[in-house]
Amino acid sequence: MSFGHFFHCHSKFTQLCRGLLIDLEEIFKNVCLDFEAELVEFNGEHDHIHLLVNYPPKIAISNLVNSLKGVSSRLIRKKNYPEIKNKLWGNMLWSPSYFAGSCGGAALSIIKQYIEQQQRPH
Repeated sequence: MSFGHFFHCHSKFTQLCRGLLIDLEEIFKNVCLDFEAELVEFNGEHDHIHLLVNYPPKIAISNLVNSLKGVSSRLIRKKNYPEIKNKLWGNMLWSPSYFAGSCGGAALSIIKQYIEQQQRPH
């Protein structure tokens, strides 16, 4: 895969917990595999996540992001996390917006370092 893309997705609840982030990472890895993509790096802070994904140019970024959000929302809501149950807005896990930027010209090591340095909740 020749393209690296950096996603910045905001969640709709106010606090991500460590266990939730671990589950999200596993879900995202599986969704990426379904798209012949690779989750290169993942981390999150209290209200948003960062992903670095390599995916083939034949994949529409909007389809990948919609699947990442849709599958993760469905699976996380099934787990009934008490930390987020009262913080969902209308039973939605993610905001409808996202940021996806191409980083093909940037050194992937710099972007990976940025994601690794996020203040993951304990």
